[in-house]
Amino acid sequence: MDVAEAIKIRKSVRKFKSDPVPKAIIKELLDISVRSPSANNTQPWGFTIITGDILEKIRKENVENLRNGQLPSKEMERLLVVRPKGSVYRKRQVEIAKQLFRLMEIPREDKEKRTEWMERGFRYFDAPCVIIITADKWLPLPGTFFDNGCLAQTICLAALSFGLHTCIENQGVTYAEVLRKHASISDDKQIITAIAIGYPDWDFPANKVESTREPIDNIAEWVGF
Repeated sequence: MDVAEAIKIRKSVRKFKSDPVPKAIIKELLDISVRSPSANNTQPWGFTIITGDILEKIRKENVENLRNGQLPSKEMERLLVVRPKGSVYRKRQVEIAKQLFRLMEIPREDKEKRTEWMERGFRYFDAPCVIIITADKWLPLPGTFFDNGCLAQTICLAALSFGLHTCIENQGVTYAEVLRKHASISDDKQIITAIAIGYPDWDFPANKVESTREPIDNIAEWVGF
């Protein structure tokens, strides 16, 4: 699989098979992925890879917090991003949600099913393994987030070479204290994001989602051509 093909077929998978992902494969995947670019080769990242009973404990507590209406951890308030109504960004967000709910046969008025769907994100979409990306807290956020965004994309593309699929998702890091408690992530690390990873269940309706992209002519300014 060449790079262009990998970019085209990569998608967010929202249901995984229960088959475990061997540690050796995750290690090889990360060995490849840390070739990702970073400013001045600073490599401002670290990993906590979680599976098994520990992951089950995190899933359970995440969902309990969600059901109890607990707000995100103070350090994760940056996740509370609102796209303005009427903006093209909100429109794209709504379009993908409509496609997901249509495939999952979740009516707009069915609050119970919508809540169940939301819980899936806090369970890492039942992936058998989760990669948490972290960075030293004293590093400046903008550059660190950019570099780790490049890294996350690299992980998702490299995963395809191993027959694995992924979903980058912030719901899984909403309750940072849960991760710190169960996965022993120290307080001097900032939690960047989570990547659910595993072998995809293609029979799951939501995995049939096909997201669109804005035509280049609508978003590019050509200068000097």
